[in-house]
Amino acid sequence: MSVIKADRTGEIDQAAATAAVEQVEGEIRAFVRRDISVFRRTRTEGGDTVVDNANSIIDRVSGASVNEIERVIAELASVRDMLRSEGERVQREIAGYASLSQTAMTSMKIIADSLSNWKNQSTPNRG
Repeated sequence: MSVIKADRTGEIDQAAATAAVEQVEGEIRAFVRRDISVFRRTRTEGGDTVVDNANSIIDRVSGASVNEIERVIAELASVRDMLRSEGERVQREIAGYASLSQTAMTSMKIIADSLSNWKNQSTPNRG
């Protein structure tokens, strides 16, 4: 029963996402159509105006994409820096644990040797 609910929820989420994408695509089409109609009207007026309007359209359409790419690049750089610092922190902790482990092994050896010596000294010689 929960599998069916999960499938339906996924279908609903997918339908909502599809609807949102279609809405955005529709808005982009309307935006481009408005700009093209302006472009067509001014094309008859003169060649320089056509080039200026074409550049304007390209700047507006590509501007949002460029800004988004720059934002993603900055976010990725931030994540890279965080991962580097976390990697360095983990390396320091591993080195600390290795040192602690080595100290513990040395201490255990000293204790074992001391106990062995103590045991040998406490047993009487039968000779």
